[in-house]
Amino acid sequence: MAVAERTRTSKITFFTYPSCTSCRKAKAWLAENGVNYEERHLFKNPPTAEELLDMIKMTSNGLDEILSTRSQRFKNLDVDINDMSVKQLLEMLSEEPQLLKRPILTDGENLIVGYNSSAMKNLLS
Repeated sequence: MAVAERTRTSKITFFTYPSCTSCRKAKAWLAENGVNYEERHLFKNPPTAEELLDMIKMTSNGLDEILSTRSQRFKNLDVDINDMSVKQLLEMLSEEPQLLKRPILTDGENLIVGYNSSAMKNLLS
């Protein structure tokens, strides 16, 4: 059975930004493989603090896995994230979604950050 033909019981949420090259690659991969997903514009409909906490729980490296520390937006921040509470960090990321790496795909149990076709295949198996 081809990957695209497999029945999925969990919903995939795809946080994307249209001008992001990796997001466009991921979207094309999902389309080519017939994957149904809920698309959320990362800046117009960002993840809530609660959704971000759930995402961090799915990572192996915590916040480092989703926070874009190399972005200009992050560099312009006048805060030390090490001095912030988890709640403050999550609220900041929800209000400033450009600080997140992208794309972000999740089925509620697994998380993929960035374009990674092999991880996307595993998500569907």
